[in-house]
Amino acid sequence: MFESAELGHKIKKSVYEKEVPSLREALLDVQLELAESAAFPVVILVGGLDGAGRGATVNLLNEWMDPRHIQTHGMGEPSDEELDRPMMWRFWRALPPKGNIGVFLGSWYTWPILNRVRGRTDDADLEQSMERAKRLEKMLVDEGALLIKFWFHLSKEKQGKRLKTLAKNPLTRWKVTERDWKHFKVYDKFRAVHEIVIRHTSTAEAPWLIVEGEDARYRNLTVGRVILKAIRDRMALESEAAPKVLAPPLLPPSDELHLLNSLDMDQSLNKASYKTKLTKYQGQLNLLTRHPKFKYMSVIAVFEGNDAAGKGGCIRRITGALDARMYQVIPIAAPSEEERAQPYLWRFWRL
Repeated sequence: MFESAELGHKIKKSVYEKEVPSLREALLDVQLELAESAAFPVVILVGGLDGAGRGATVNLLNEWMDPRHIQTHGMGEPSDEELDRPMMWRFWRALPPKGNIGVFLGSWYTWPILNRVRGRTDDADLEQSMERAKRLEKMLVDEGALLIKFWFHLSKEKQGKRLKTLAKNPLTRWKVTERDWKHFKVYDKFRAVHEIVIRHTSTAEAPWLIVEGEDARYRNLTVGRVILKAIRDRMALESEAAPKVLAPPLLPPSDELHLLNSLDMDQSLNKASYKTKLTKYQGQLNLLTRHPKFKYMSVIAVFEGNDAAGKGGCIRRITGALDARMYQVIPIAAPSEEERAQPYLWRFWRL
């Protein structure tokens, strides 16, 4: 896979300097059009090897484009709060709203790859992480987001040469860290894991675009052109009439049986028995939440139903058995304008 990326792409300085002004102007124009229409969000993932120019390219994008409508997220090692949440929680909270561009330099692939290379996880753990990533990306695309994934690559020889060149120059020595050298020593392990991840997560709706990272001018123009074309193409689709739904309609049951209509509404419990059982189960619930293993899990209870059907009463009986520091009751109202600019589940993930 990666051999095909090593084609020795190079762009002459004269060509680069001639094309950059028009590319930058076009990027600003399409970014403004996107911001004004607020039609969809753009999510850009920048992954790949150390020394392949990921950081420099992201910095250049922020220089070329309007900083008011582009957000860059480094997404380093997760905090204690983030470790207590599902893996995707911190990424979900950082998603850009419609009309904006979000750049992730360090994404939902970074830590699964690092943990696998370092031997902290096995192939099964990596597989689960990739499945979570694909589910998230499909959800984003289904919600209307434009997802662009770049993978920056360098051969082992070129990566080593770049690190040595930077380290020799007193003016650039600071760019090479101890972490860079550690990663270089296990280059082959990284490459093997990268191959697996790219092969399994390059999907039709979110393919990986492999960029050869040796020549900065080629790298910059390639990334800029891809982003420009992707947003333009998507804007053109947005201007067309909405496609008709091709899914077959839901048919009523042939036997006319419906779940709600079939419920037995005559069930009852006398007051004495109710109080006895309520006290019993509240006590059991309290003891369960104080069990040492409970700190390793979380519970979400969702209540839906008609007004005056008893949702509030049920919630009060549950919370009455719990320590107030261990639960949160969240009423869900109509989404705000900020929430409407995000995927449907965004406001729930943020809680």
